[in-house]
Amino acid sequence: MERMQRALISLTDKSGIEDFAGGLAELGIELLSTGGTAAKIRQSGIMVKEISDFTGFPEILDGRVKTLHPLVHGGILNRRGDTKHQDECSRHGIKNIDLVAVNLYAFEEAVSNPGCTLADAVENIDIGGPAMLRAAAKNFHQVTVASDPADYPQILAEIKAYGNTLPKTRFRLAVKAFTLTAGYDTAIYNWLGRIDADQYF
Repeated sequence: MERMQRALISLTDKSGIEDFAGGLAELGIELLSTGGTAAKIRQSGIMVKEISDFTGFPEILDGRVKTLHPLVHGGILNRRGDTKHQDECSRHGIKNIDLVAVNLYAFEEAVSNPGCTLADAVENIDIGGPAMLRAAAKNFHQVTVASDPADYPQILAEIKAYGNTLPKTRFRLAVKAFTLTAGYDTAIYNWLGRIDADQYF
């Protein structure tokens, strides 16, 4: 089993992040992160690289675009055993991202506020998070996706024991991630579907 080398962590719910990030760092895994998550990890004295430094491209459009970059998605989606994929990665400087720990903007919490406007709701629709979750879940044969802090201890234990997570675990976590993104999109659809467009347009 190939040893895990690099993890990307980008969280709205930062529960357990200090122990998880610290555990990964102790195992020699390079940590990449975004904005507030990187700051939280750094506050605990843990080394972390901002995703903008990793990609060489800054966060733009008020944070709407942070992780939507070929160096991120190529790092997640490439098939490690595919010669063509590896040649392309080498040519474009794409490094593997072996673990993606992501949870999403709290859309349902935002729209449960009676004062929530359409503009407020739209700003709480996560784009980069679901894209990373789905990419990691699609490539479950080689990438671990952590969408639930409750899974952090098992992930750490398996990496410590085997150098990586077990295939069965990666598959289970992929199913969980797809369940999360499906529910997230359903919540968005349900809320927007109740909007009277005549009120806004």
